[in-house]
Amino acid sequence: MKTLLSLTAASVVALGGIAQADYSLTVLHTNDFHSRVEPISKYDSPCSAEDNTAGECFGGYARLVTGVEKARGMGNNSILVDGGDQFQGSLFYTYYKGKVAAEMMNKLGYDGMTVGNHEFDDGPEVLAGFMDAVDFPVLMSNANVSAEPALAGKLMPSTIIERGGEKIGLIGLTPQDTGELSSSGKNVVFSDPSEAVAREVAAMEAAGVNKIIVLSHSGYFVDQKVAREVGGIDVIVGGHSNTFLSNISDRAAGPYPTMVDGPDGTPTAIVQAYAYGKFLGALDVTFDDNGVVTDAKGEPIIMDGEVVEDGGTKERISELAGPLDEIRNKVVSESAGLIQGDRAVCRVEECEMGNLVADAMLTRVADQGIQIAITNSGGLRSSIDAGPVTMGEVLTVLPFQNTLSTFQLKGSDVIAALENGVSQVEEVKGRFPQVSGVKFSWDPSVAPNEGRIKSVEVMEDGYWTAIDPAKTYGVVSNNFMRSGGDGYKVFETEGMNAYDFGPGLDQVLADYLVENLPYAPFKDGRISQVATN
Repeated sequence: MKTLLSLTAASVVALGGIAQADYSLTVLHTNDFHSRVEPISKYDSPCSAEDNTAGECFGGYARLVTGVEKARGMGNNSILVDGGDQFQGSLFYTYYKGKVAAEMMNKLGYDGMTVGNHEFDDGPEVLAGFMDAVDFPVLMSNANVSAEPALAGKLMPSTIIERGGEKIGLIGLTPQDTGELSSSGKNVVFSDPSEAVAREVAAMEAAGVNKIIVLSHSGYFVDQKVAREVGGIDVIVGGHSNTFLSNISDRAAGPYPTMVDGPDGTPTAIVQAYAYGKFLGALDVTFDDNGVVTDAKGEPIIMDGEVVEDGGTKERISELAGPLDEIRNKVVSESAGLIQGDRAVCRVEECEMGNLVADAMLTRVADQGIQIAITNSGGLRSSIDAGPVTMGEVLTVLPFQNTLSTFQLKGSDVIAALENGVSQVEEVKGRFPQVSGVKFSWDPSVAPNEGRIKSVEVMEDGYWTAIDPAKTYGVVSNNFMRSGGDGYKVFETEGMNAYDFGPGLDQVLADYLVENLPYAPFKDGRISQVATN
């Protein structure tokens, strides 16, 4: 157990410059990169070569190489770590799976990463192949993988590295509900994050390691909970919630770092750097002789047009992009305005992208007696700018290669599904439902799963009609949700006459955009909140 020298989290920040400490470390970090190999726009969608040349784009590995090199040159001891979800999000992942991420992360010289839920999107085997290809440890402490042949004996909970003559412990943490969020399979069993981290911290302290960093893909709120419940953690590098922390931006969700005192009174510095490579996190930490944090300060570094792209990396990415260009450059439609797909919007309320995708799904199968479309906002990964819409943009919005699933469901189970959908709004989770053919109101003041859904109406014969709990309705969703993903277990257990092998959702969207050219984004009040007291 570390010895605290009368310091609280508040006094660490205020008095850190006065404390005499013998070791300083710069923690460089990324999270939720989501295969944004090339630069992105301000809307986190693909950015054209012309806009990139004009300095209007952000991120991309070529820019990150330059940013990391410069940041490393500003201090003596540094590490580069990742908070998970390198997989999924662009054609580079769809085509190459984890190979491009492995190549680029090796080039950048990462020291470790945790497993994000999307690292399981194509099953344990693809994750195992990625681990074989990288030169650094990939970690996950809160899951038992002993029954999974692809990962048993390979995926470790923690590791110890050395920097500047000091040992640094790294612990991996993955969302406890990863089994619902991805395709980890039934052989991987996830467990409580605090219990898992406490176990690894104890083992490290017993081995004489007193500088401990948790690489957590569990979200900002869970990270704070873990910091409060588990002593001995110095830094938590976060991910999953795509949280932007900053001391200078009025759009930040909290300070960088967010300081939380553990149960033993020692401070933990929590950081996260939004997502998609738009920022490089840079935290300077100073430790005393006992390994207690005495100073923690920094700010995410924006990877904008001022950061010159590394020429060699850019050339390599251009080479890798060759096989993808014919697919992604095909123009399929045109949009009259921005189709808003930002997770901060779509995961809490009706959004333009949700309406577009849900309408496309319902239109495709309406002649099969399907009346209702429900899709998860977590499946919407980007916005689309006004102007020409390419297949590459469609695939960036819908990168998961999901197929349409149709089935029948009683009205009471439709209500239960929507109840699940609004059950984690406070955490901005991806289960929030975007819908078509149905409209509903909900009350956020009601406890989750205790009757938040207040009204549900279904479009029947051109009129909105109150849903009948006893009546059977035709529903379309995606195969991920139909198998119980994002908590929609009612689709799996109660769905009748299911067909899970419909056309790909990306092609359904592309076809709908072709049929509705130019597309005019809209919201029509199909999802609403009731007034709260």
